[in-house]
Amino acid sequence: MKAFRTAYTVAFRPITLNPNLSPNFSISFPKPPSISVFLSPSRPRISTFRSAFSSSSSAPSTMADGGTPTPFDGTLGPQFESFRTQLDESGNLRERIRNVAVEIESVNRIMHANLLLVHQSRPIAEVLEKAKSQIGVLKEHFNQLAEIIRESPGQYYRYHNDWRSETQTVVSLLAFMHWLETGSLLLHPEAQEQLGLNTSDFSLDVEDYLVGICFMSNELPRYVVNRVTCGDYDCPRKVLNFLTDLHAAFRMLNLRNDFLRKKFDGMKYDLKRVEEVFYDVKIRGLIDKGDQGSQGQP
Repeated sequence: MKAFRTAYTVAFRPITLNPNLSPNFSISFPKPPSISVFLSPSRPRISTFRSAFSSSSSAPSTMADGGTPTPFDGTLGPQFESFRTQLDESGNLRERIRNVAVEIESVNRIMHANLLLVHQSRPIAEVLEKAKSQIGVLKEHFNQLAEIIRESPGQYYRYHNDWRSETQTVVSLLAFMHWLETGSLLLHPEAQEQLGLNTSDFSLDVEDYLVGICFMSNELPRYVVNRVTCGDYDCPRKVLNFLTDLHAAFRMLNLRNDFLRKKFDGMKYDLKRVEEVFYDVKIRGLIDKGDQGSQGQP
């Protein structure tokens, strides 16, 4: 312990260079030179180096390996000139396709607005008559698309996405109209025939047809609820049988995890909603005994 105190006293004893100096004496050390003194001479050199580097990097390199300037001989010009021509032609063609797609979308809105009247207990014949009047217009627009695509043979799927969503909507509207009229599914050849897409170079894509059918199933639960509200208690049974068969048919397909698979997964919720309405009507005793016996029939 004593040794520790001695070391502590020696370590923290005030240091004085001259014991004769007064306690108020202070030692002053020279101030270090300013930092700018050391940095200022190098500033012109750094700025000069930066100027030389920027000027050399901004100018295009026209020096060959031997240090002599090599003029642009234009060997790449013809190739990129053909690229420019191809891109301009493709852009013009795509613009024409989009203009026709906008017209198809406009007709789709008109048809959809007419079909929405079926949810307001309007006569089905009247609703279908107004909607069917637009099918001829759609056929003309798809004929225009076919003529545009024939200008670039073999390029159907290159521009297919430019009218794909509009085609899917068209199929959904036609399928809903067909179901309201016949109670059955609109087949793929029938949809092609109505739109004039039964040629070899311009046809209705199968995936677009399937997505349109999935869109059509989204309208059926709302239709069932509105029909039951109006007193049509047999409508849930008909729609349930139709959606059950349609859902079972879709399960035969090996669908990937893409947009079509997502739309098919949504069909089971449409089927579930229709089942709930049917069971509710059945439990309340609103279905006739004859209708209950024919549940398995369309």
